[in-house]
Amino acid sequence: MIEPFDAVDVIRTKRDRAELSDEQIAWVIDAYTRGVVADEQMSSLGMAIFLNGMSPREIAQWTHAMIESGERMDFSSLSKPTSDKHSTGGVGDKITLPLAPLVAVFDVAVPQLSGRGLGHTGGTLDKLESIPGWRANLSNDELMSQLEDIGPVICAAGTGLAPADKKLYALRDITGIVDCIPLIASSIMSKKIAEGTQALVLDVKAGSGAFMKDVEQATALARTMVELGKNAGVETSALITDMSTPLGLTVGNALEVRESVEVLAGGGPADVVELTVELAREMLALVGKTEVDVEAALKDGRAMDMWNRMIERQGGDPYAILPTAKETHTVTAEESGVVTTLDALSVGVASWRLGAGRARKEDPVQAGAGIELHAKPGDTVTAGQPLMTLHTDEPQRFERALESLEGAWSIGQQAAPRTVILDRVS
Repeated sequence: MIEPFDAVDVIRTKRDRAELSDEQIAWVIDAYTRGVVADEQMSSLGMAIFLNGMSPREIAQWTHAMIESGERMDFSSLSKPTSDKHSTGGVGDKITLPLAPLVAVFDVAVPQLSGRGLGHTGGTLDKLESIPGWRANLSNDELMSQLEDIGPVICAAGTGLAPADKKLYALRDITGIVDCIPLIASSIMSKKIAEGTQALVLDVKAGSGAFMKDVEQATALARTMVELGKNAGVETSALITDMSTPLGLTVGNALEVRESVEVLAGGGPADVVELTVELAREMLALVGKTEVDVEAALKDGRAMDMWNRMIERQGGDPYAILPTAKETHTVTAEESGVVTTLDALSVGVASWRLGAGRARKEDPVQAGAGIELHAKPGDTVTAGQPLMTLHTDEPQRFERALESLEGAWSIGQQAAPRTVILDRVS
């Protein structure tokens, strides 16, 4: 087969700040997926994109080419609308767990195809696999049946969706080009559009624990993704949310499941409840369901009932005792005052080092590892009062986790009020 383009010419085009044609983009994604374009060539092109950016047309075509590299799912046979949520990742971000069953209460199918954690951000599947018996891998028939019968599904995405993205994502991770808006946007949206959902709400994080460190960056990413979704016929909107401080009071796998169940039972930390409710409203509004009382479904047990059905349908025991770590270490306040800051990235890295996350995709995780927070910004503490408890099965992990936490919090006289939802893009 004679290739219509040469990888070096495509690289030079972007290196020299020119725009790639639709044909060049379609070819380079297809050729990379086939192995004709080598990793070192794609990494060079990726760096040129990182440095020189892409036009909206280029990003749209790049996204389309990655979608075309694999399968597309079709939910049109379902008797109910589909609405999904994607988070760009953060620390303590367990929102998918209470959100999927809450939205499904209102006769909406929620195909939440999720992933595993890598680095300091936790993975939804890792959290749920701390529930005895629960399984992440479903066949297409099982997925469709569960969406039709009860509504919510949280499971692993099939390997057939946007395989070009899977290959390119692994390359980005080891070549320093992860935090690039065109590549992030096309990576996320190629999978979500290929997934076939009718509506999509994006939870774009901003802050130290997120890819996007400031609100301006996060908003630019959100606008790019919303435009990609709408152009592909998916009702899309985004919330920009705070990730300067961990979400909730737990970071880890079983710890976050336990907190999610508290939210479903009508309790839980205020920030987790607020974000769950706001995302649920947004997901429902995009499929025309605006006259609904989301808070009532949390308080009266309907969302909890849906959670139990979802977990049982995937082989899990929602009433089982969750794993706990063998060892704990408590960090206490050295002075009295008000907690003014608690850095999300430091807490996330510490939890990762305790065994809650992985450095490589094949690494195991500890179900019970993580961090339990006893105070957050705005809380008053006294000297000697517990600030957080570290959990792990291997006590030798405490030292490096504590190193990550050095300077992670500050105590003063007054904390600025925290705003969980920073902006909206629609």
